[in-house]
Amino acid sequence: MIRCVIVEDEPLARKLLEQYVAKTPALELMAAISNPLRALEFLQTNQPDVLFLDVQMPEITGIGLLKIMKRKPLVVLTTAYSEYAIEGYELDVADYLLKPITFERFLQAVERISLRLGEKEDATATASPDSAAPAAPPPYLFIKDGTRSVRVNFADIQYIEGMKDYVRIHTPDRKVTTLQSLKHLVEVLPDNGFIRVHHSYIVGVRWIEEVQRDEVSVAGKLLPVSDTYRGGLREFVENRELK
Repeated sequence: MIRCVIVEDEPLARKLLEQYVAKTPALELMAAISNPLRALEFLQTNQPDVLFLDVQMPEITGIGLLKIMKRKPLVVLTTAYSEYAIEGYELDVADYLLKPITFERFLQAVERISLRLGEKEDATATASPDSAAPAAPPPYLFIKDGTRSVRVNFADIQYIEGMKDYVRIHTPDRKVTTLQSLKHLVEVLPDNGFIRVHHSYIVGVRWIEEVQRDEVSVAGKLLPVSDTYRGGLREFVENRELK
């Protein structure tokens, strides 16, 4: 539904627009207001999608009201005088209805409003931080083991063992051996879930049980820690060590 407000000081013209809105299923009338200052007060606390706004009104014109509004819905100007059309379009109004307004011409304005609102929604969705953000990578890999492709969840990897041209991935319930290098696996594994402790071993940090100078206990298995990677392991431990 397109929520609309009518601002028209002439009773007959206001009544006609109300009837047109009632006959149009896509529209929902929020208010029909005769006084532009009351309309301004109403619009400060309510947000219609479109405003059917008469140009010539006492106290302040529709153009004047449009210029001082802080939050502007789409606006359709209504008037008996065509000379306001240029100024209206300069204010980016959605349409300009010349009195006497026919229902057919009113429906054309509603169609334009619908198109403008659709473009606005599309632009908002495109600019949304949630829609623009890249999708999170899945928490698993498929590892080729012989003729099979085996799904291995990152959370299940206790440690990865390098064996020349092959690696063996150790999980609680299986070992998967594949033609791959540790260097490549380091690049595809999540940074915050794994740490390399030796040129032949990568360990899953959630499975680390105990750390010594030259060894790390992972899921009951003692693995060597080399000089090259000792500093990174020590930093990892110290950042999580109770002070």
